[in-house]
Amino acid sequence: MTLGLAAAALATGCASGGKPAATLAPGLLEAANPQVLLLGEVHDNAQGHKLRYELLRQRVEAGWRPSLVMEQFDRENQDLLNKAQKGCLDAQCVIRVAGGARWDWQLYYPVIQLALTYQLPLVAGNLSRADASRVVRDGVASSFDPQGVKDYKLDQPLPTALISAQQREIVTGHCDMLPEMMVGGMVNAQVARDIWMARIIRDQLPRDVVLIAGNGHVRKDIGVGYWLHEAAPALKVRSVGFIEGGDNGGRYDSIQTVAPQTRDDPCKQVRK
Repeated sequence: MTLGLAAAALATGCASGGKPAATLAPGLLEAANPQVLLLGEVHDNAQGHKLRYELLRQRVEAGWRPSLVMEQFDRENQDLLNKAQKGCLDAQCVIRVAGGARWDWQLYYPVIQLALTYQLPLVAGNLSRADASRVVRDGVASSFDPQGVKDYKLDQPLPTALISAQQREIVTGHCDMLPEMMVGGMVNAQVARDIWMARIIRDQLPRDVVLIAGNGHVRKDIGVGYWLHEAAPALKVRSVGFIEGGDNGGRYDSIQTVAPQTRDDPCKQVRK
């Protein structure tokens, strides 16, 4: 079996006893390719990864050739990622050369292999660690040059509604046990990541772009979609959330409901 076929088998569930994966929601495959497609994830949800890969694979095999911006690669490692794309024959090699320790890379293997097979540019989308520390200390604008500050209006206070929503997400995501003094810095880091992803996406144009990132980042009300609209309102952007439980609330253009991943109590580590 070739590497590409192995990736497809993994994504469709054929590698695990032939049991078929859940099907994609109606309309996801039929929708036209936008200029920017934001594809979310619950980071550890294997079914969501399989379904997202299937959505992307079918579009690419039909002829679409977007750049893939991935949250999983830190942007200061773009040179390593470029080197890997030129010299690697399989996704495992790319992961070894340019991946970090924070992700379960086997979940991303099929997408990276798809990029190699079809020569889709892989682009590092995450905020660098150095910039994240600076943002926590000095605010969102500290990681941007003057043009970035101008494009995203970072010389003005961030919208109150956006900050409030981000605060709720971060506090809830930390089981309502996050010290209040930490919330502001973490909100700034999240917002800076969203703006950097939006900026990196715009840097790929006029080539179409797919963003691979967490559901929080692909939201159109407070995430990358919001900041793309702020800087380039005419851009055709579509967002798909891969959601455990199926809640949308206007955050995405469409959702793919996925079964909850079996996991330990996520608040256990926070309590420690």
